[in-house]
Amino acid sequence: MNRFFSILFLFFSSIAFSQQENIIYQRCEWHVDPAIDSISGKITSYFIPSIATDTIVFDLNSALHADSVKYGAAKLTFMQANNLLKIAFTTTLPAGMKDSVSVYYSGLPSSTGMGSFTRTTHNSIPIIWTLSEPFGAKDWWPCKQSLSDKIDSIDIIVTCPKEYRTASNGILVSNIISGNQRTCFWKHRYPIATYLVCMAITNYSVYYDLVPFQNDTVKVMNLVYPEDSAIAAVGTKKIIKMMQLYDSLFGIYPFAKEKYGHAQFGWGGGMEHQTITFVKGWDFELLAHELAHHWFGDKVTCGSWEDIWLNEGFATYLSGICYEHLLPNNWYSFRRNWISNITQEDDGSVKCDDPMSVGRIFDGRLSYAKGAMILHTLRWTLGDSTFFAALKNYLSDVNLQYSFAVTNDLKSHFEAASGKNLSWFFNDWYYGQGFPSYQLTVLKNTQKLTFSLNQTQSHSSVPFFELPVPIQFKNNNHDTTIVFNHTFSGEQFTADLGFIADEINFDPELHILSSNNSVSWILDEHPIYIFPNPSNNIVHIESTFPGKLKSANVEFIDIHGRTVYSEIANENDTFLLDISTLSAGMYFVKIDFEGGSLVKKVVKR
Repeated sequence: MNRFFSILFLFFSSIAFSQQENIIYQRCEWHVDPAIDSISGKITSYFIPSIATDTIVFDLNSALHADSVKYGAAKLTFMQANNLLKIAFTTTLPAGMKDSVSVYYSGLPSSTGMGSFTRTTHNSIPIIWTLSEPFGAKDWWPCKQSLSDKIDSIDIIVTCPKEYRTASNGILVSNIISGNQRTCFWKHRYPIATYLVCMAITNYSVYYDLVPFQNDTVKVMNLVYPEDSAIAAVGTKKIIKMMQLYDSLFGIYPFAKEKYGHAQFGWGGGMEHQTITFVKGWDFELLAHELAHHWFGDKVTCGSWEDIWLNEGFATYLSGICYEHLLPNNWYSFRRNWISNITQEDDGSVKCDDPMSVGRIFDGRLSYAKGAMILHTLRWTLGDSTFFAALKNYLSDVNLQYSFAVTNDLKSHFEAASGKNLSWFFNDWYYGQGFPSYQLTVLKNTQKLTFSLNQTQSHSSVPFFELPVPIQFKNNNHDTTIVFNHTFSGEQFTADLGFIADEINFDPELHILSSNNSVSWILDEHPIYIFPNPSNNIVHIESTFPGKLKSANVEFIDIHGRTVYSEIANENDTFLLDISTLSAGMYFVKIDFEGGSLVKKVVKR
């Protein structure tokens, strides 16, 4: 086919053509005025083709206009449509040879997703900021928007009116005023995912915090609104102990040779742009979360949006670890609140099942909260030493560090550190949906206590969550917690306490992601009988102690933990329950009466 049709064929063919080069360096030169909704720039990309090719493809929103493309001094032919810029070389470029091309472009950027390119104001002063995650980089610059190839290094040169300053990735090499213009030159020499490239421009005030380590110091650059500089100077200092904590757990800050920083912006949260987090304020949990991303998300980046929990679940959990070590009074409520958030609905997997949906990718209940709490449950299952050793190995893996990872990579490191096959855990908690509920029934309350432990699941995708279960036994003088390896529902256990417990608590420290748990007692001195069992229609509930059933609450609970029938008993000794409307199957009858409670299985024929 002739040259035109060859280009046209490539233009409308698979996006796979756009991933045939390794981007090794990009020089981004931008002209921006925060008072004007527009951008113009020159992006020079150095790349190595993996196969011989006469084309290169960049992602670029069609709202922007590619003015020209240069290959050295020569202008190249290009086509732009469907948010792609496809460039034709005059000769075939050989595989494995470094080459470069420069794209000149301008226009009014789109602002999709969470605000790819946004212009707004603070205190009546204009500001422009970018936030490219997950699909927004192409909305404001021609790039390779991928989770398979990091840019090996990048220079960012932003020219704007002299009254403004620019925040961006890496080290500020120069800050030059010429006439009415200021040019800030940022140099970044670590591999970076495209969505983490950023800039923000306004009348920033700048100050520094220093984070000391045993043999080094990391400089924290803070670019804040002048009107907020006093409160910011107090708030950003929280980062010092957080960074020292993460260093002790996971190793030195991954970009220590350059900087860490904060730039204030107008979005209601934060964004972990590599070396420069954009934040609206200085909330403890927000700062801890975004800093954590520089290990989990920036140094090791999720290799697909299906695996976003490798970024967000970890950052959420590490903000909890900051509570655990730095503000311990908040650690319990952190777990309690996230468990409550997760279990308000019965379904949902940590694996993102719609990786093209921004809302599903950043689902706070699943990608963030459940991602965090399954890490806590895994930590409980494996123990601290194994858990943290696995994470250090994961972060230092030469195939993953400053590159990409998927969930199986993390699983492999946990298996290597523990010496165990953990497919069961990831099948239940990452791929599976829902959570367990536990029903503990005390069968004999003596110093050698006997109880049974049932489990129901909120979603049918997981038949049983096999976990070590902590149970606390107490009375006025004693308090002990014992861990039981729960392998099937209805399993019976004994505990030789050496005392008689009058209080039993399931998972008192919230190690397990579970909800709707119950503890019931069968008191031998107050026997209650249920018959016939199985039954077709009428169930008799009878007590040998007069008055014991008066005002007792009777519930029928199905195998999924749902109450399908409830009634208050109005008889003293015998109560008749009509179950003729219930479907055939197994149920639990729960009777709460004065002085105790009872749970028994009943089969409806």
